[in-house]
Amino acid sequence: MSTKLTTGDLRGVWFLRVTAGEFLGFLVPALAGALSAPAPVLVLAGVAEGAVLGAAQWSVLRRTFPVLRAGAWIGVSALAAGFAWAVALLAVDNGERLNSLPLPAVLAVAALSGTAVLLSLGTGQWLVLRRHVPGSSLWIWANALAWAAGLLVFTAFTTPLWQPGQTTALIALIGASGGLLMAATMAAITGLFLYRLAQRS
Repeated sequence: MSTKLTTGDLRGVWFLRVTAGEFLGFLVPALAGALSAPAPVLVLAGVAEGAVLGAAQWSVLRRTFPVLRAGAWIGVSALAAGFAWAVALLAVDNGERLNSLPLPAVLAVAALSGTAVLLSLGTGQWLVLRRHVPGSSLWIWANALAWAAGLLVFTAFTTPLWQPGQTTALIALIGASGGLLMAATMAAITGLFLYRLAQRS
């Protein structure tokens, strides 16, 4: 039986495991994207990413909130990640149509889709967390901030490096490296908020 983590140990263990979990999970859609997989396959890859991330998170959470069930946490993480990928891909695939709309409409669609992506994982996980942790709505906003920062880091790293005509291996390597930076950013920020939730409980 695993011992319960102290709040002092929580952030360090969370950072290492969640960074590793998200990095490994992200390799699935990164590879699918490098192989130019169709959108449905990318969504399924996103579901796999969410499942791996959820499992990594639960391996820490179960030692802090023992009442959390693995199936519920991992399942909702997988579904939320798949939803986020679907929304993002829908916006990308309809880019030309969106560009033909008036600017206010484009901005509105971008705002709605971006909000849906950033809030999806935190909201899904909150539906599980709220039953056991007081004040857990904080987790929604923690994840929105963490993923916004992580995606910004990913974009800033990969955009200058990805160039036309590159090999599949190089595209995947750049994407994986950006994914590692994204994972570390997300894990660091959510770890800070998880620490606060653990103190409340």
